[in-house]
Amino acid sequence: MRIGFIGLGRMGGPMALNLMKAGHTLLVHDTRREAPGPQLARGAEWAESPSVAAQSAELILTSLPGPAEVEAVALGTDGILHGAGRGAIYADLSTSSPTLIRRIHARFEEQGIHVLDAPVSGGVRGAERGTLQVMVGGNEALFRQLKPVLEAIGDKVGYMGEIGSGTIAKLVHNMIGICARMVVAEAFTLGVKAGVRPEALLEAVKGGSFGQGLLLTQVLPEIVFKGDFDTIRFALRLARKDLGLATELAREYDVPMAMAALAEQTMVEAIARGLGDKDFSAPWLLQEERAGVQVRSR
Repeated sequence: MRIGFIGLGRMGGPMALNLMKAGHTLLVHDTRREAPGPQLARGAEWAESPSVAAQSAELILTSLPGPAEVEAVALGTDGILHGAGRGAIYADLSTSSPTLIRRIHARFEEQGIHVLDAPVSGGVRGAERGTLQVMVGGNEALFRQLKPVLEAIGDKVGYMGEIGSGTIAKLVHNMIGICARMVVAEAFTLGVKAGVRPEALLEAVKGGSFGQGLLLTQVLPEIVFKGDFDTIRFALRLARKDLGLATELAREYDVPMAMAALAEQTMVEAIARGLGDKDFSAPWLLQEERAGVQVRSR
């Protein structure tokens, strides 16, 4: 397939090389003329602008820093919209805005150009190895058509739903990863200050239920998605007791625990509202109430 690839940074560069290894022909563009050196050395063609990169391409891919760059490259004066032909496919691999990609989709549709959002996750190492998770939103038939191409950059290519769904999934993923790091920072500073070696803490956490991934493999699919908070795997009252002991230890050692304190207060509220004898995942019900949505399998 002839592919126009725009954005040859730390993620885009390796992805472009993997597409070339899979036998695709690339026309490349980046704001930095030197960025696509490795791709040009392997036979890629240089394009002076995004519109030129799109002109003869069957598929146009962008890997850009954020919404401002995506909008400029897609809709700007020398953007993809002004170069791509009818029937071409544009897929954005960036972490961007679902509102923006929906607007781009509507504009491109007027000219007969197909659009997918396909953000990726897995870091630079995943981009180099071709082991990224690719989260695709848009027309499902178009997704199936493009999936073999995307499998050159990721070994986990999934369909998330209508246009914008891939970006929503990526933002949710990143939010979890970013916030989890803050909780882990609180926990490890508490453990180390209270006298446990960090290597020992890591061993304990990796070997326990959290480290075994039970939140994703059991709690979400078996409890939350089914709404089964009445079957007690671990009672909320006992979980609140454990978290309370941890925050008490933090006060003893003067360790700030903002995230843990917020979680504890949510558990206190859940118990005050009669959920203490349900599973310790029951505070999900409070968040669902606040958000006005239930997280259940359809």
